[in-house]
Amino acid sequence: MLNFSAHAKRKILFVTGTRADYGKLEPLAIEAADAGFPVTFFVTGMHMMAKYGLTKTEIHRNSHRFKIVEYINQRDGDPQDIVAAKTIIGFSDFLKEMRPDLVVIHGDRVEALACALVSAMNYILCAHIEGGEVSGTIDEIFRHCNTKLSSIHLVSSKVARERVLRLGETTESVEIIGSPELDIHAQSSGVSLPEVLNRYEIASDDYGIVIFHPVTSEVDTIRDQVQSVFSVLKESGRYFVLIMPNNDPGSKEIIEEIETLPRNQFRVLPSMRFHYFSELLRNAKLMLGNSSSGVREAPYLGIPSMTLGTRQANRSTAKAVFTASCFDRAAISSFVAGEWGKRYDRDNSFGEGLATKKFRELLLSPRFWERPRQKYFADV
Repeated sequence: MLNFSAHAKRKILFVTGTRADYGKLEPLAIEAADAGFPVTFFVTGMHMMAKYGLTKTEIHRNSHRFKIVEYINQRDGDPQDIVAAKTIIGFSDFLKEMRPDLVVIHGDRVEALACALVSAMNYILCAHIEGGEVSGTIDEIFRHCNTKLSSIHLVSSKVARERVLRLGETTESVEIIGSPELDIHAQSSGVSLPEVLNRYEIASDDYGIVIFHPVTSEVDTIRDQVQSVFSVLKESGRYFVLIMPNNDPGSKEIIEEIETLPRNQFRVLPSMRFHYFSELLRNAKLMLGNSSSGVREAPYLGIPSMTLGTRQANRSTAKAVFTASCFDRAAISSFVAGEWGKRYDRDNSFGEGLATKKFRELLLSPRFWERPRQKYFADV
């Protein structure tokens, strides 16, 4: 095992572009910092946009643990190819200045793709969190590209590991650690439900959660999709906490429809602090939409969840997760009426809340840092 003086010189750079990926990267970064590694966050994307809650402020709460570098990579409405190009330019400049020993990216966002590409071109180790998973839309393409650009794969399940191996990655490059955000859900949130309701001005403790993101390949029908879903929810008479979508193409249409919803039935929030969201979710009557929270975190907590449309297609087989087309009004209505307030056994498909412990063990292993920088395709 490395001693403190040896590993303290290893600089780790985490990349975050959204509130969702920060919720997964934060526990890993805290663990790395507590183990003595110098940690820096490259903060960009939605974090820098007031329209989406200016969530960079959440990261700055850890400024005593991390160095934080901010970079504005887009204007509202920029297409993803332009966002990627701007991110490559900014990240390349910073990478050459910092020269980290390890870059850590997450998932399937365009910022992660841009930073993985820059890391690969500069032969800097890049660890990819939660690769090897399937979903709908262009997200899946980005995720698998990130796998091929990265040298280290920290996946959430055995199934994900097998997919990464089928992409030609070596067995020694893949480690199953689970989904990092489950580490937070596995513990007490540290806040009470009344505190959450008061802070976010949520009018009832009898609520469901709705998160609906745009599907980039379905922009032409996205307005019709949300109109169909929201009309069923309005007719249900139930109270919902609705968290704003991400900034992918199609978000404008979703936001315009959200603005028409009755505020006495829908509490609309641009974002939430992760620990507060954790408490909100564990006390929700149900969840629906197309966020990954509905296929990972909700079933882990035993909360019934309905995945709508194609964005999370084929991603979960948990008993607590239901699926429907956005236009299947009968199925959506039946789910809300029949599953409201039910609870299911915990589903551990995406981990058991031990990701940070496993991540620390990897960082403290000499083998982790001795990987070759040149990759080769591993034939099965």
